Amino acid sequence: MMISERETRFLERAIELSRMGMRSGKGGPFGCVVVKGEEIIGEGVNQVTSSNDPTAHAEVVAIRMACAKLGSYQLTDCEIYTSCEPCPMCLGAIYWARPRIVIFANTRKEAGAIEFDDDFIYRELGADISDRTIQFCHEPHPGAKAVFEEWRNWEGKVKY
Repeated sequence: MMISERETRFLERAIELSRMGMRSGKGGPFGCVVVKGEEIIGEGVNQVTSSNDPTAHAEVVAIRMACAKLGSYQLTDCEIYTSCEPCPMCLGAIYWARPRIVIFANTRKEAGAIEFDDDFIYRELGADISDRTIQFCHEPHPGAKAVFEEWRNWEGKVKY
């Protein structure tokens, strides 16, 4: 797929942010912008190591900023430009935010070549729960079921 000059401009901003974040010591070499129309409404750089927050990936930071600006948890009619193919966590956040398109530069294989092994997590997600590296224990509880039942019947809920 060939992208337009406009899209290239936004992708290059995400790449510039990746370099800036890395050089400033905020975190890994990842940057992201969220665009609505012609306006960047969210920018993010990886801040995992500087904030001690494993969720502070560039995409998550940019999505949070954009959603705050829009006053919405949805990025309807928005575009996401990111310096690298999103990791599984960011991919999940992107799907929850529902942008129109995601354009990325580097691939997850290229990230793996510089010791960011997103492929490991992609493989873990596809593994049977009993075969995952981190132990997961399902412990059903009637209190948890009751909360779900209350949600099912709650007329004031906002579906997302």
